[in-house]
Amino acid sequence: MSAHSPTSSEGARIQAGDVLARRNALVLAFAQALAGASPAIVVSLGGLVGQNLAENKELATLPVSLINLGLALGTIPAAMMMRRYGRRSAYVLAGLIGVIAGSMAAAGIAVASFGLFCLGTFIAGFWGSYTQSYRFAATDTASEAFKPKAISWVMAGGLAAGIIGPQTVIWTRDMIVTAPFAGAFLGQAVLALLSVAVVSFLRPAPVTDAPKTGGRPLSEIMSQPRFIVAVVAGLVSYGLMSFIMTAAPLAMIGCGHSVGAAALGIQWHILGMFGPSFFTGNLIGRFGKGRVTAAGLVLIGLAAVIGLSGITVAHFWVTLILLGIGWNFGFIGATALVTDCYRPEERTKVQAANDFLVFGSVAVASFSSGKLLNAGGWDNVNWLVFPPVLVALALLAWQRQAKAPVPA
Repeated sequence: MSAHSPTSSEGARIQAGDVLARRNALVLAFAQALAGASPAIVVSLGGLVGQNLAENKELATLPVSLINLGLALGTIPAAMMMRRYGRRSAYVLAGLIGVIAGSMAAAGIAVASFGLFCLGTFIAGFWGSYTQSYRFAATDTASEAFKPKAISWVMAGGLAAGIIGPQTVIWTRDMIVTAPFAGAFLGQAVLALLSVAVVSFLRPAPVTDAPKTGGRPLSEIMSQPRFIVAVVAGLVSYGLMSFIMTAAPLAMIGCGHSVGAAALGIQWHILGMFGPSFFTGNLIGRFGKGRVTAAGLVLIGLAAVIGLSGITVAHFWVTLILLGIGWNFGFIGATALVTDCYRPEERTKVQAANDFLVFGSVAVASFSSGKLLNAGGWDNVNWLVFPPVLVALALLAWQRQAKAPVPA
């Protein structure tokens, strides 16, 4: 028997672990379907509400930026909560935070307070800082072979979110006649409450770092070339996706298209984001994490090319679909690359550091998107996609030539 072949007892242990991992991945996929609808609601309407409420129209996309800023700032506290109280308790708390966020955003619209509305979307980001770790939680009990699939299963829950979020916007935006769009954010609060019921079925592994050793210092882990490449790939994939997605609804309205067409464009985009998750894990298993990540970055670049070629509804929708598929390959691939960078006792702090860096960049991208769209137009937004894509692709190519061993 090869030194690398598992014994029958090892195989049984891996199989048993994956039974739990499969169960948890399914629970988290359902939770993702509900929680993933929240950003879709904010992205679809945040800029439009901002245009209505903000005196300075350059601040129209600030509500979208704030959900990403809240997400970035919440990653470290969320990790601390999960480490101390466990993932399930932390996720229940997150759902309650989501209820508060949606209710506050709706109230901000009702009283025409841009500040209160922004506070609601900012708090929604704190909810997202917990739910973004669903993809990592799915790998806690998984074997190495099942980890990419576990991540993909959870992300596939976003396929339902891609329908739930925009449809919530379409069906509830005029529910309160005196406060257009407030109904959609009340719908966001209801989705958060439903997520609490779903995550109560989670049976996670303990996430507390090993008491005997906290592992290597975070600075040492973050200085690894493989960690730097993984973070840059995730940062570029998610940052550019947010950059274009935030500007797209405003650009569509500016080009004379309807709010419904913009919302459906976001729906097609989110379907593109999460639909491939059913097979992304298999693609990673066959072609490798780096190649799938690179393919995602290339698709994001192609989305910008389509965006530059016209301003019809079809051009916008194809851009958003390709952008979503590119994000799926790039971000899931980058997430899988991150799991190669830490030991079990280091996972919580490394995951939190990764998400802080990635979503901090997303906040900057979404905020600058509105200002750049206002200053230079839709073409300017698309041209800025190419430099970071090329940098990330170059780093992936370099990493492939200088592979480092996975932490023991």
